[in-house]
Amino acid sequence: MAGVLIIGAGHGGVQLAASLRDAGFDGAVSLLSEDPDFPYHKPPLSKSFMAAHDTALQPLRAEVFFEQNRIDLKLGTVVEQIDRSAKVVVCSDGRKIAYDKLVIATGTRARRLSIPGADLPEVFYLRTAQDARAMRAALPSMRRVAVIGGGFIGLEAAAMLSGRGVKVDVIEVAPRLLGRATSDAIAQQVANHLQSIDVTLHLCQTVDAITQKDGNVCGIDLGGNVLAADHVLIGVGALPVDMLARDASLRTENGILVDEFLRTEDADIFAIGDCVAFPQVHLGLRTRLESVQNATDQARALALTLTGSPAPYTALPWFWSDIGKLKVQIAGLSDEADEQIETRDAEGNLKSVYHLKNGHLVTCETLNSGGEHMLSRKMIAEGFTPTREQLASGDVKTLKQSYMAARNR
Repeated sequence: MAGVLIIGAGHGGVQLAASLRDAGFDGAVSLLSEDPDFPYHKPPLSKSFMAAHDTALQPLRAEVFFEQNRIDLKLGTVVEQIDRSAKVVVCSDGRKIAYDKLVIATGTRARRLSIPGADLPEVFYLRTAQDARAMRAALPSMRRVAVIGGGFIGLEAAAMLSGRGVKVDVIEVAPRLLGRATSDAIAQQVANHLQSIDVTLHLCQTVDAITQKDGNVCGIDLGGNVLAADHVLIGVGALPVDMLARDASLRTENGILVDEFLRTEDADIFAIGDCVAFPQVHLGLRTRLESVQNATDQARALALTLTGSPAPYTALPWFWSDIGKLKVQIAGLSDEADEQIETRDAEGNLKSVYHLKNGHLVTCETLNSGGEHMLSRKMIAEGFTPTREQLASGDVKTLKQSYMAARNR
């Protein structure tokens, strides 16, 4: 029996293989990975993996786990085609691998810039371990790095580089960092922190070219104003890797379109993770999310569906990012929230931002306040909203007492 075939061995693909076994699935499970590296955690690539030249990748699961659970992991395997009629995938080496159920978990690829100089050897993207190794190998020669893009990956790397004594400039086309990922207040606090560790921010700036001298990066052209740089990191977003689905005549629109059970229009093909556009119940619309939580929770839900207990995906989204000494954590999604309540710590620093919509708590953003983040996830998931006075206090004990009292009614 062909069993379940998973394309992609990132967080979602590996979690699905594990969850299938947890759910009692006894059939064949195959996991195809284009990446030659054993499946690893991706968040550390922009941070701790860069800390020392010999830092190892953090494996998602021990090698013995795959053996003990009879998960056939094939590394360095490129799938070029899905043949839906024959129910096989065709690999670049000509192999054909059959499936009963197919799951696409191919994630995203870095959005590339097509400006002059973007192909110079000192220009980096940061999505895979191979990307991170290339950048880490160049760290000793870095003196001044330009980070193009004010998103999470670029800012995490900027803080890491600055901590190593590298002069860092961040260039962002928007008037603030972190686009629509965070509130203005959180973005400003992140900006303040970066500036406090000597990262220079250039907002409302467009990069016309990466300039060179003798074939090497020497600067960034900002509309005629050239900013000196010897290396460049580009972090301007990611695109879903949905070509296999599209070429197989499955519907795509900013990702592979799936229903609430993560099923494509083909009843035997499913998709999970960063490459998927799915019905998001908390927003009430179809969206695509890029987060470890989303990928792993979708995997857990799909495992139940594939083992005979159909489970619509309803998990509350949450995110995190470590930018220098700031841990940014976000619970929920704020789609046009109409009220925000900010709280501050004893030193007056921004600690959290609560987002309400029509009087209901929909999102909580925190800075170095893990307990508040964990509690807010429970409150939002269960539809509980404390009073505005309780939220404004920012006191976890007060909020927890209110939450527990409501649960015990």
